[in-house]
Amino acid sequence: MCKHILNSQVSIRAPCCKQWFDCAECHGEAQTHPLAKTTEMAFMCKKCKKAFRKDMTVYEESDEYCPHCDNHYVINAKTPHAVVGVEGEDARVDARMLKDDRIKELNKRSIFAPDDSTGHLG
Repeated sequence: MCKHILNSQVSIRAPCCKQWFDCAECHGEAQTHPLAKTTEMAFMCKKCKKAFRKDMTVYEESDEYCPHCDNHYVINAKTPHAVVGVEGEDARVDARMLKDDRIKELNKRSIFAPDDSTGHLG
Protein backbone atom coordinates (compact mmCIF):
# COMPACT_ATOMS: atom_id res chain seq x y z
CA MET A 1 0.00 0.00 0.00
CA CYS A 2 1.48 3.28 -1.11
CA LYS A 3 1.53 6.15 1.37
CA HIS A 4 2.28 8.72 -1.34
CA ILE A 5 -0.51 7.96 -3.83
CA LEU A 6 -3.64 6.72 -2.09
CA ASN A 7 -5.48 5.52 -5.22
CA SER A 8 -2.59 3.81 -6.99
CA GLN A 9 -3.98 1.39 -9.57
CA VAL A 10 -0.71 -0.26 -10.70
CA SER A 11 2.70 -1.17 -9.32
CA ILE A 12 5.82 -0.39 -11.32
CA ARG A 13 8.84 -2.63 -11.74
CA ALA A 14 12.06 -0.72 -11.25
CA PRO A 15 14.43 -1.47 -14.14
CA CYS A 16 17.49 -0.95 -11.94
CA CYS A 17 16.80 -3.50 -9.18
CA LYS A 18 13.95 -5.55 -10.74
CA GLN A 19 11.68 -5.03 -7.71
CA TRP A 20 8.04 -3.91 -7.62
CA PHE A 21 7.06 -0.56 -6.08
CA ASP A 22 3.82 1.42 -5.91
CA CYS A 23 5.48 4.70 -6.95
CA ALA A 24 8.87 6.29 -7.56
CA GLU A 25 8.88 7.79 -4.06
CA CYS A 26 8.46 4.31 -2.54
CA HIS A 27 11.52 3.18 -4.53
CA GLY A 28 13.48 6.17 -3.26
CA GLU A 29 12.64 5.38 0.36
CA ALA A 30 13.42 1.66 0.11
CA GLN A 31 16.56 1.72 -2.04
CA THR A 32 19.87 3.56 -1.84
CA HIS A 33 20.31 3.95 -5.61
CA PRO A 34 18.32 6.30 -7.90
CA LEU A 35 15.52 4.96 -10.08
CA ALA A 36 16.88 4.12 -13.55
CA LYS A 37 15.13 5.66 -16.54
CA THR A 38 13.80 3.48 -19.34
CA THR A 39 11.46 3.75 -22.32
CA GLU A 40 9.70 0.44 -21.62
CA MET A 41 7.84 0.22 -18.32
CA ALA A 42 6.58 -2.93 -16.62
CA PHE A 43 3.32 -2.55 -14.68
CA MET A 44 1.23 -4.85 -12.52
CA CYS A 45 -2.47 -4.13 -12.28
CA LYS A 46 -3.75 -4.14 -8.70
CA LYS A 47 -7.24 -5.14 -9.83
CA CYS A 48 -6.50 -8.32 -11.80
CA LYS A 49 -2.94 -8.91 -10.46
CA LYS A 50 -1.49 -9.40 -13.97
CA ALA A 51 1.70 -7.83 -15.29
CA PHE A 52 2.05 -6.01 -18.63
CA ARG A 53 4.58 -3.85 -20.46
CA LYS A 54 4.14 -0.48 -22.15
CA ASP A 55 6.47 1.26 -24.58
CA MET A 56 6.50 4.87 -23.38
CA THR A 57 7.80 6.26 -26.68
CA VAL A 58 4.50 5.47 -28.45
CA TYR A 59 2.07 6.03 -25.57
CA GLU A 60 -1.56 6.55 -26.67
CA GLU A 61 -4.83 7.21 -24.87
CA SER A 62 -5.81 3.55 -25.19
CA ASP A 63 -2.68 2.65 -23.18
CA GLU A 64 -4.26 4.14 -20.06
CA TYR A 65 -6.17 0.89 -19.48
CA CYS A 66 -5.00 -2.53 -18.30
CA PRO A 67 -4.93 -4.87 -21.33
CA HIS A 68 -6.31 -7.73 -19.23
CA CYS A 69 -9.21 -6.22 -17.26
CA ASP A 70 -9.66 -2.70 -18.75
CA ASN A 71 -8.96 -1.05 -15.39
CA HIS A 72 -8.26 2.65 -15.98
CA TYR A 73 -4.94 3.08 -14.19
CA VAL A 74 -4.01 6.59 -15.37
CA ILE A 75 -6.12 8.70 -13.03
CA ASN A 76 -5.54 11.82 -10.95
CA ALA A 77 -3.51 10.86 -7.90
CA LYS A 78 -4.96 11.35 -4.45
CA THR A 79 -2.13 12.35 -2.18
CA PRO A 80 -2.42 12.52 1.60
CA HIS A 81 -2.61 16.04 3.01
CA ALA A 82 -3.71 17.60 6.25
CA VAL A 83 -7.33 18.72 6.34
CA VAL A 84 -9.94 20.05 8.69
CA GLY A 85 -13.06 17.94 8.36
CA VAL A 86 -16.48 17.53 9.92
CA GLU A 87 -17.23 14.13 11.44
CA GLY A 88 -20.93 14.71 11.99
CA GLU A 89 -23.86 16.18 10.14
CA ASP A 90 -23.75 19.82 11.25
CA ALA A 91 -20.73 21.40 12.95
CA ARG A 92 -22.80 24.41 14.02
CA VAL A 93 -24.70 22.25 16.50
CA ASP A 94 -21.71 20.65 18.19
CA ALA A 95 -18.19 22.00 17.66
CA ARG A 96 -16.67 18.79 19.06
CA MET A 97 -17.38 17.17 15.68
CA LEU A 98 -14.59 19.18 14.02
CA LYS A 99 -11.53 17.07 13.40
CA ASP A 100 -8.24 18.86 12.77
CA ASP A 101 -5.56 16.65 11.19
CA ARG A 102 -3.16 19.48 10.49
CA ILE A 103 0.18 19.49 12.23
CA LYS A 104 0.14 22.12 14.90
CA GLU A 105 3.24 24.26 15.12
CA LEU A 106 4.47 24.57 18.65
CA ASN A 107 5.58 28.11 19.38
CA LYS A 108 7.82 27.69 22.39
CA ARG A 109 9.35 30.81 23.87
CA SER A 110 12.43 30.73 25.99
CA ILE A 111 14.47 33.35 27.77
CA PHE A 112 17.55 31.58 26.44
CA ALA A 113 16.58 31.74 22.74
CA PRO A 114 19.37 33.63 20.89
CA ASP A 115 17.17 34.74 17.97
CA ASP A 116 14.41 36.21 20.12
CA SER A 117 15.42 39.79 20.94
CA THR A 118 12.01 40.91 22.19
CA GLY A 119 11.59 41.37 25.89
CA HIS A 120 15.26 41.80 26.74
CA LEU A 121 16.28 44.43 29.20
CA GLY A 122 18.99 46.92 28.44
